[in-house]
Amino acid sequence: MANKQFKTGEKAPESGNYKVDNLVNGNKTDDNTEISLNVGDQFPPSPSENEAAYWVKSS
Repeated sequence: MANKQFKTGEKAPESGNYKVDNLVNGNKTDDNTEISLNVGDQFPPSPSENEAAYWVKSS
């Protein structure tokens, strides 16, 4: 089952670690940065690309 994606600007549904899956513009990224968010925190842009990104929960 694929991980649910969360877009930059959305709020985290649960606390945890998240990583960039790909960029909203469709480009792939090598950004392997993991961030820690609390429930209700807003997903940021990709740390390395500074562009809107889709995030997934880390294992």
